[in-house]
Amino acid sequence: MSHSPNPDFRSAVRFHTPVSAIHDSGPVPVEAQTVAAPRIELRTSRVSKYLDVMFRYSALVCSLSVLAVLALFFYELTSRSKLSIAKFGFGFFLGNMWDPVSGDFGARAFIYGTLLSSLVALVLAVPLAVGVSVFVTELCPRFMRGPISFTVELLAAIPSVIYGLWGIFVLAPLLRTYVEPWLAKYLGWTGLFVGPMYGIGMLAAGVILAIMIIPIIASITREVLVAVPQSQREAVLALGATRWEVVRMAVLRNARAGIMGGIILGLGRAIGETMAVTMLIGNRPEVAKSLFAPGYTMASVIANEFSEATDDLYLSALVEIGLVLLIVTVLVNACARLLVWSITRGHSARGNA
Repeated sequence: MSHSPNPDFRSAVRFHTPVSAIHDSGPVPVEAQTVAAPRIELRTSRVSKYLDVMFRYSALVCSLSVLAVLALFFYELTSRSKLSIAKFGFGFFLGNMWDPVSGDFGARAFIYGTLLSSLVALVLAVPLAVGVSVFVTELCPRFMRGPISFTVELLAAIPSVIYGLWGIFVLAPLLRTYVEPWLAKYLGWTGLFVGPMYGIGMLAAGVILAIMIIPIIASITREVLVAVPQSQREAVLALGATRWEVVRMAVLRNARAGIMGGIILGLGRAIGETMAVTMLIGNRPEVAKSLFAPGYTMASVIANEFSEATDDLYLSALVEIGLVLLIVTVLVNACARLLVWSITRGHSARGNA
């Protein structure tokens, strides 16, 4: 005769309860039966320790390699511009003469052209970029935010040479035929809009740079606006403010440092832009007050004349311009990132948009 196992014994084995305790205390209620949590033991081995150390140091090497590349840039540019630095010194930045034949080089015209074209670009791009960002974050219906943001950011994906070709065939004729005559007629008294109207010059370079930096300023500004706490908006609304007052007092006022960071980041992009500016600025090293006049930038002179520089001093002067351009770009971008971080605290707000 076969004997079936005692049900109390099965319960003891299943729930890790001593059999004597079951017999002494009688049947165990269902509510009192608890299943022991399984134990998961993490077994460490020598191989896993080595892998962890390798991962840690490989990540450190990847991080330091970026700094090493930047330091290599500075070292290479500095070493190859020693001849120009030794001969001209600080006067290189104040000299207005650029004569490769006589060996006389000065970068004032290029610095002036870089700053002026970038300033024109900021004057045109900042109102448009901030307006788009405010509309997308505060006024736009939710179903339209994605398409508008994608369309604006799509401008950043267009190659620079395409902007240059569009500027030559479309923008320059429009400026020469319609915009520049109007500016000369009504704003010529300022001295900024006088002289021959070629359509290609400092104004054309500023306009094309403005179109190119709108996406980056709009993107950074949108992230900063979204990072403003919703409680700020609700507090101003509770006081009876209008929508414009909410945007002005609760949103823009709290995000002004981050917006300024986005503007400076766009300035860094405008300073370093090369191909489109080279095709539209006119490439003449002179300091002129009028925006109709041709000009030159630090990036465009390197792109135009580096292949023609056969003399050592000529090549060293061009490399020194590149060193100045690198220093200015790094400082501008560092300041912009710092201002943006002061608002977002290192956390991206893109996902909340």
